[in-house]
Amino acid sequence: MGKRRAPELYRAPFPLYTVNIDPKTGLIITAGGGGASKTGIKNGVHFLSLDLVGGVHSATLLHTHETDTRATMNMCLGGDVIAAGQDGSCSLMKFSHHLARQDEKPSAKDGSGDKGAARKRGGKGPSADGGGDVPQMKQDSPQLSVEDVGEVQGDLSPQDPCVKCVRFSADLTLLLSGGADGYVRVWEFPSLKEKFNFKAHNDELEDIDISHDKKHIVTVGRDFACSVWSGDQLAVGLCWHESMPQITEKMYRYKACRFAKVEDQKDALRLYTIQIPHKRERKPPQCYITKWDGRAFLPLLTKPCGNEVISCLAVSDSGTFLGLGTVTGSVGIYIAFSLQKLYFIQESHGIVVTDLTFLPDAPKSKAVKGDNEVVMLSVAVDSRCQIHALSNRRSFPLWLVLVFCGLMVVGLILLLQALFPGFI
Repeated sequence: MGKRRAPELYRAPFPLYTVNIDPKTGLIITAGGGGASKTGIKNGVHFLSLDLVGGVHSATLLHTHETDTRATMNMCLGGDVIAAGQDGSCSLMKFSHHLARQDEKPSAKDGSGDKGAARKRGGKGPSADGGGDVPQMKQDSPQLSVEDVGEVQGDLSPQDPCVKCVRFSADLTLLLSGGADGYVRVWEFPSLKEKFNFKAHNDELEDIDISHDKKHIVTVGRDFACSVWSGDQLAVGLCWHESMPQITEKMYRYKACRFAKVEDQKDALRLYTIQIPHKRERKPPQCYITKWDGRAFLPLLTKPCGNEVISCLAVSDSGTFLGLGTVTGSVGIYIAFSLQKLYFIQESHGIVVTDLTFLPDAPKSKAVKGDNEVVMLSVAVDSRCQIHALSNRRSFPLWLVLVFCGLMVVGLILLLQALFPGFI
């Protein structure tokens, strides 16, 4: 019997490194490629529509935007703008999504003039030039266009420059990038005027995030450090294992960091970090998740999350769920409050999971969420995009539980009165 795998939503013609979902349109945006190597593997960004039909999720390719010789290794969305880490640059692409006009015609007999449009093949009939079959464009099919709108240099390494992570601030006024040179660079958006840059780590950056109020930036480097910055000034260095004497300073390094909201607590803020073993051992030690107070930066809870090395972290919009991917292809969903494992498929991809994203808390996503409490997508180097859906857990409202308890008490009293007439 083969390994259990999550449903495959889409398979690209190249390795996938990053995935996101646009809250406004509900589009899945995923990207990757073979880089500059002359292997024949293309580089591109794919736009997919997500549908739920008969309780089954499916995806349709709507548009392909090729990125020449540069593979997109990471990206984030700022409204209708994609910030993509490509080699040493952070490239900005603007996409627009609209319905096709009914009088729109294909630009070529084989439809190659608009490879991003969804089509249906019409019946046989003569074309304007006397040809045979003509691909007819579906009248209500969504159309997409993508244009390059800017580029900033996110890494200045003399050899093999690489932008490791990019992030927009919540209000879309700042764009951040972290590079293999250890620098954090911050630009004003959309003007792309550099605000500041600073050396954050002595080795390459692994991850970066900015708090919702823009007061703090958190960076994770391969130099064992996780640092909190106020502007370009170091505010505090985090230490997750202070209460764990069995763990020495260089046993683990930080891998990922994410700020998150706290459900039903408007002013609360949390920070989640992932710690992975620095050295590979024959008997792999546990990886850990740590939950921090996102304002005081004190550790609140640390729990192990398995022996498979974590490769990526995602947080749901509400801050209720955490998603984890591993280098061996496993995918898990955890409850953010307790760090309890809720869902796990071992080696679902069979190779390193490169990115995860949750279905946003947005009107466009409600129709495709179905009867599920949470839906998450994962992509991996195996070119697959998988969907992970967790059905609603059955629960009873508090008032119903109280009524049931009250009825049990009344029933018990009546039973005692029947058995012992002088009981009350």
